[in-house]
Amino acid sequence: MADQANPFETLQEQVDDAAAHLDAPPGVLTRLKNPERLLETNLTFELDDGTLETVRAYRSQFNGDRGPYKGGIRYHPGVTRDEVKALSGWMAYKCAVVDVPYGGGKGGIAVDPGEYSESELERLTRALATELRPIIGEDRDIPAPDVNTGQREMNWIKDTYETLENTTAPGVITGKALDSGGSEGRVEATGRSTALAARETFDWLGRDLAGATVAVQGYGNAGSVAAALIDDLGGDVVAASDSSGGIHDPDGFDPRAVKDHKSETGAVDGYGDAASITNEELLTLDVDLLVPAALENAIDGDLAADVEADVIAEAANGPLTPEADDALADRDVTVVPDIFANAGGVTVSYFEWVQNRQRFSWTEERVNEELERVITDAFDGIIDAYESRDVRDLRTAAYVVAIERIVNAYEQAGSWP
Repeated sequence: MADQANPFETLQEQVDDAAAHLDAPPGVLTRLKNPERLLETNLTFELDDGTLETVRAYRSQFNGDRGPYKGGIRYHPGVTRDEVKALSGWMAYKCAVVDVPYGGGKGGIAVDPGEYSESELERLTRALATELRPIIGEDRDIPAPDVNTGQREMNWIKDTYETLENTTAPGVITGKALDSGGSEGRVEATGRSTALAARETFDWLGRDLAGATVAVQGYGNAGSVAAALIDDLGGDVVAASDSSGGIHDPDGFDPRAVKDHKSETGAVDGYGDAASITNEELLTLDVDLLVPAALENAIDGDLAADVEADVIAEAANGPLTPEADDALADRDVTVVPDIFANAGGVTVSYFEWVQNRQRFSWTEERVNEELERVITDAFDGIIDAYESRDVRDLRTAAYVVAIERIVNAYEQAGSWP
């Protein structure tokens, strides 16, 4: 069982690891380990029976040196102040490592959305949008979908903001439905970048992704899309799991058919002749590529000792604790870090924002081509840092690239007295 490492402390440790390879003033690095501001608010909304309920919500704005704050909003009972702070920091470094001109932001509501009706969720979302209204905007802070949110919630936030501001501002939020100003390719973007990152990493290692065995932990949007696209690249998906359990078939299976099965039944378990396994068993399978695509802290130091994958591509944010990173680095397991591997979501969100500002839509082909260019260029930058800075692993190399870009932007802007 993974431990409950504090995600904010994990982020700060990762920054410290990279800072050892940079010549940055200590005061600047302290600034880059903490959010600039954090909104903590209580949302009161009406249930269908007429009673009122109050829940806790957060929005963290981590760093705005390179542009507007950017990051998703999640609905999950495990949302905490420190989790949101950490996720906003990871967003800042994620944007920097792929050279997207944004800072980092993140938000969340501590609720289980499965306990509410659609009308209740709409009232809750509009209550959140009302609280966020003073601090978000096309040039201020641009939210997006995250765990348990999607186009529906983004459309409600956009409508609430535009109604209260008496304006038209589709760029105030990304991840919208196409008819509400969304972008082609946005739904698949996070999974697509994970697949591209895996492809580039296997090429760099001199290995062939075609025929590689693959296990995917977490079969929501990012995990299922990554599985399907890795399958298209020739990978052999042999295991998949969700919150209720997993499946394993050493002969492989069709990841799209598994997604259809999950849509019909609510779980991946029970698909075809695949054997039922636990999430922990999936994480320790002897496979060429492991894709953690669920929540933070999936693999701790103890579990890492049993991980047998050669390459880990992090589709989720923070799936490895620092202790797990240490253990895997000691065993020469290649970890493709989250701030790079899953950066497709924010990259295509940036494309959506650009299209909204221009009032001009791109084709899906153009979106996917631009995303591939961004991911391959970012990988080259990470490898250059890894090979020239004598760093321990690709995560540290990615942070070196990201921190250097943010520090440069901060110093070039100058300081106010």
